[in-house]
Amino acid sequence: SEDAQVIFRQAEPAPLVSVDILGGGRAALECANTELGLALSDDEIDYLLDSFTALGRNPNDIELMMFAQANSEHCRHKIFNANWVIDGKPQDTTLFNMIRASHKASPDGVLSAYHDNSAVIAGNPVKRFLADSRSGEYRAVAERAHIQIKVETHNHPTAISPFPGAATGSGGEIRDEGATGRGAKPKAGLCGFSVSNLRIPGFARPWETDHGKPARIVSALDIMLEAPLGAAAFNNEFGRPNLCGYFRTFEERVPGPAGEEVRGYHKPIMIAGGYGNIREEHIEKLGIPAGAQIVVIGGPAMLIGLGGGAASSMSSGASCENLDFASVQRGNPEMERRCQEVIDRCWAMGGDNPILSIHDVGAGGLSNAVPELVNDAGRGGAFELRAVPNDEPGMSPMQIWCNESQERYVLAVSAQRMEEFQALCERERCPFEVLGEATEEPQLVLGDGYFDNTPIDLPMSLLLGKPPKMLRDVHHRTFSKPELELPSDITDMAYRVLRLPAVASKQFLITIGDRSITGQVTRDQMVGPWQVPVADVAVTCADYQGHRGEAMAMGERPPLALVEPAASGRMAVGEAITNMAAARIDALSDIRLSANWMAPAGHPGEDAGLFDTVRAVGAELCPRLGIAIPVGKDSLSMKTVWQKDGEDRSVTGPLSLIITGFAPVSDVRLTLTPQLRTDCGDTDLLLIDLGKGHNRLAGSALAQVYKQVGHHAPDLDDPDALKSFFAAIQDLNQAGLLLAYHDRSDGGLFATLCEMSFAGHCGLSVQLDDLGDDPRASLFNEELGAVVQVRHCDTDTVLETLREAGLGRHSHVIGTLRDDDRLCFTYARQPLCDEMRVDLQRAWAETSYLMQSLRDNSACAEQEFAALLDSSDPGLQPVLSFDADENPVAPMIATGARPKVAILREQGVNGQLEMAAAFDAAGFACQDVHMSDIIAGRIDLAGFSGLVACGGFSYGDVLGAGQGWAKSILFNPGARDTFSAFFARADSWGLGVCNGCQMMSGLKDIIPGAAHWPRFVRNTSEQFEARFSLVEVLPSASLLLDGMAGSQLPIAVAHGEGRAEFDEPDAAQQLLDSRRVALRYVDHYGAATEQYPLNPNGSPLGITGLCSDDGRFTIMMPHPERVFRSVQHSWYPDSWGEDGPWLRMFRNARQRVG
Repeated sequence: SEDAQVIFRQAEPAPLVSVDILGGGRAALECANTELGLALSDDEIDYLLDSFTALGRNPNDIELMMFAQANSEHCRHKIFNANWVIDGKPQDTTLFNMIRASHKASPDGVLSAYHDNSAVIAGNPVKRFLADSRSGEYRAVAERAHIQIKVETHNHPTAISPFPGAATGSGGEIRDEGATGRGAKPKAGLCGFSVSNLRIPGFARPWETDHGKPARIVSALDIMLEAPLGAAAFNNEFGRPNLCGYFRTFEERVPGPAGEEVRGYHKPIMIAGGYGNIREEHIEKLGIPAGAQIVVIGGPAMLIGLGGGAASSMSSGASCENLDFASVQRGNPEMERRCQEVIDRCWAMGGDNPILSIHDVGAGGLSNAVPELVNDAGRGGAFELRAVPNDEPGMSPMQIWCNESQERYVLAVSAQRMEEFQALCERERCPFEVLGEATEEPQLVLGDGYFDNTPIDLPMSLLLGKPPKMLRDVHHRTFSKPELELPSDITDMAYRVLRLPAVASKQFLITIGDRSITGQVTRDQMVGPWQVPVADVAVTCADYQGHRGEAMAMGERPPLALVEPAASGRMAVGEAITNMAAARIDALSDIRLSANWMAPAGHPGEDAGLFDTVRAVGAELCPRLGIAIPVGKDSLSMKTVWQKDGEDRSVTGPLSLIITGFAPVSDVRLTLTPQLRTDCGDTDLLLIDLGKGHNRLAGSALAQVYKQVGHHAPDLDDPDALKSFFAAIQDLNQAGLLLAYHDRSDGGLFATLCEMSFAGHCGLSVQLDDLGDDPRASLFNEELGAVVQVRHCDTDTVLETLREAGLGRHSHVIGTLRDDDRLCFTYARQPLCDEMRVDLQRAWAETSYLMQSLRDNSACAEQEFAALLDSSDPGLQPVLSFDADENPVAPMIATGARPKVAILREQGVNGQLEMAAAFDAAGFACQDVHMSDIIAGRIDLAGFSGLVACGGFSYGDVLGAGQGWAKSILFNPGARDTFSAFFARADSWGLGVCNGCQMMSGLKDIIPGAAHWPRFVRNTSEQFEARFSLVEVLPSASLLLDGMAGSQLPIAVAHGEGRAEFDEPDAAQQLLDSRRVALRYVDHYGAATEQYPLNPNGSPLGITGLCSDDGRFTIMMPHPERVFRSVQHSWYPDSWGEDGPWLRMFRNARQRVG
């Protein structure tokens, strides 16, 4: 009972603390700096001492913490804005100015850069599908969908506490996109990780030496078991597909300026990024008039994430351990989704958008976000501390104002629109409070009604003025870099390289993330009928009708920085471009980059190396390519220090530039993949070698697996050749001359060809004679380039196009396909390496399998790994029992009659847009219906012919997936009556998908003929599963699946609790026999399956869709609404037209209504 008293004890609010500088002088401020973890520099301490002495008063702790967060390296980018002296010579520019040079040289199509939460680039004219904010009707609006782009890092929190660190990294980046301009819509995400060696227990690799680590940070293995789940869980629950990323391990003792040193990622890189869409009229924030209401929306304040901005700006180990843990936030994606729904309702009003300006609450909490919001408009503000929604009343004023509780935004709304804005928040159940108002005078005043005092009363200029500028006086450091010493056994090299995480399969990082939510994804990581994770680029469609879209891809080559920093930067840009080339992009200059810079500032030689790299990329390469860098971020404390047995230890991160390319796409149907085609007659494989035969091996995967770095690094020597290459690939693609495409990067040509063969399930014959006199270098160098597959009859045409582009001398026919499933590499007619594809693919998949075994149900991981042994697996084989191109409801649609269907959602549901789009395509008038509309009596279901319960995470799945939603209906008499009456109507019909399926199974007592429906519980794998699965449509009474029986169709799957659980052991078989099972999972041979991952959740007999006795109500776990168009499929046969087979299901509903 004492424990219970502790839990429920109400703490008294802690008071304000004043720092006595008038009495104690500079020493008092220095003491506060250490105790509070402010990370203030000497000149900032002088600045504050002078400023408060001039005001004639002592600062409060809240004012110092607010200043420290707003002026931390994390928020102010002091090093990027610093003045530089290098090798005794003053430099005439800053790092930031050199980045801006790229935008100055190529400003076209960049609509917002460097001054908002994300950058905005010009998008395509589209038919934007949305719900009208006032009527609730879904409709398509012709407009330009511009693209906001952002990439963030969350390295420090991920090192301390990986799951919440990575989750809030993704969540914070999503908020940055939503809080762009006057409000925008996030759309697709990416996620990347750099860590030290994994050292998987029992499977440590020959190159993985243990260099130790401090106790307060998590091991690389634990980071990679937990952090990706955090990032995936947030994206999944928010409702954003995660479509690309990277994963690199590095930890090695290497030569340095002061002898050997350990370089690696004990302080990891956790990168989160993505893009969204924004209306043209909302790109710029509006001025905020005095008297405008300053509102916070989202979750309550809690004592988490205090001082994160300052903490992340220190080297790991420089601060005290409890400050480290205090600076990690916690994530609540369901709350963030509710906030985004409010933002969506606002921007959907177009010119009537009530939001004047919006910022997300991130580093520094409200103490950073609120001043930023009003300062951007040249205003001050008067605020009340006790208006802040607060779950921990015992917090001090400093803690309330500065904590980094997540899922919050601050907005300016004119007083006249507050009533309307409040109604939007209440409908979405999104908490909000008015904190105060903007003032004419640029003074920040924060009152405290509880203590009746004023914790903050400062001129805005003191807080956000120009504190002293940093000077970096640094030197280059040269040191000896030994040449590589490599063995001669190419087969040993091959298997080592395939197992290096940067080369190996990333599948364990991919299937945990929903890749089909939005119904606009056209290219995810998984490629071809065998769903192999090798895609170069992520692509989405811009709407539900056309074929224009957006693309993104990444590039990063940090090991090269240990040899030649500037080369690592140029190669990162080059890799991003060779990845982007797989998408149909009109011009190279349509690509814009995010540059994320990680470096151990202050480490000998590293600052000069950073300056060289920024100049190489920002001031030289990108202007030459015609590419702008309108967005980015820096994290310059990439070093971990600790003591062991009284001895100083350190692991220092390599300079790491992570490049992400973004571009509008002119035709999403033309995205190239690495899947080799075995159904196109005789074909040839061509290598386009942008390294022009240099075959440099330093910093390669090959060097790493033999514990070396090397001397000569690959580089982008000829930017014009890269421009010509990009244009040539686009021309060849448009002409239909390329069957497959894959860039060369980690693992070199060998890895490129292996991945192409894995995706195509075929063997290769490869001759290396034309590529240089050392076949090891030819196979494993990581110079820029790509391999393309072309029909033999087109080879001369393709080579001629490459010759015209100036690439003829470096384009080589290197091989053909084999039908015996072997990969054979020869040089001078001698075999170098001859291995079965299955053996190579299992080596490549092994690291992912081992991680999956440790993290998930190991029996499931074992089944998936064993499935690779089936070399004759035919892959996905769609079978249609009907003509998908036929539209039986065309005559009905032609009459103009559009029956009403309720697109039902609850808080946390995120799949309503694509559901409405699918029913809209079948001729329905779709209405956005929130459960709060029904409970408040605003909407009655009597006016609707059909009811559709959508997918997502209602109530964050806290009571079991869909069960909170079901109980909110069953235990509310009014709602229960409304639903019961609807279900009882003879002419009503309904569909429940995923979370809606789980919810409707919870309502089976009030749905006629549904008593036999099962519960849906945790997947057998114990993991969220996002798969592209094959299901069979069974003969059943389901009106929605009428005429589709016998079809076997691929479909998107994304759920964590999809396993059907029945009360009686033989209930499943009885349901099958009585034709009440509508869908079941089948394997690639067409047989019903319980085999993982073909059956992703372990449901008995493969059952995944059921109907009521009379067929009016159908529930299913997979997502037909995400694949009603052919282009929405991760893979589909060439013979398919515009309409996907699943559109027939929605048309059946329209036919039923008549």
